[in-house]
Amino acid sequence: MNINKKKITPIILISIFILMLGLSFAAVPLYDLFCRVTGFGGTTQNALNKDIPKIVINQDYKMRFDTNINSTLNWKFTPEIKTLNLKPGEVHTVKFFVENPNNQISSGSSSFNVSPAPFGIYLNKIGCFCFEKQTLKPGEKREFILTFFLDPKVVDDNKTKNVADVTLSFTFFSSDYYKKDKEV
Repeated sequence: MNINKKKITPIILISIFILMLGLSFAAVPLYDLFCRVTGFGGTTQNALNKDIPKIVINQDYKMRFDTNINSTLNWKFTPEIKTLNLKPGEVHTVKFFVENPNNQISSGSSSFNVSPAPFGIYLNKIGCFCFEKQTLKPGEKREFILTFFLDPKVVDDNKTKNVADVTLSFTFFSSDYYKKDKEV
């Protein structure tokens, strides 16, 4: 059977284009899933109250809290405490204070990262204000809560068993995607 190359080439090219387009849309959710499963890049895990460990390991870690504000958002953002001594399996709650010192309403959303990155898979958040849009009125002050635990399996991992200092860094970014044009 003689296949006409002029007819099959466009079909192959269109198929490749559709496949690549589909992969580009799937890339973000697949990468997010990969990061959550592996803890890649310091991605933490989400836990429920039923997931809280029943044991506490007698090994001390120092958790440092780092807070930042992106330059497009002029807020004040500080942790209740700068450092916390914790043991794997213990549940901790830390407060964060946010203030909008500006004279107009603004909104922000926080992201976070764990360093060193291999700890990400072992840091389990039970409750967090991360990735949720927060809107503050002019001069408003708010308190946000982080509840978390370090999975006891952290002591068995060769990448984490000799590390005692962990940094949890939060950054608030502006979520005001557009501003209404001011009338002259």
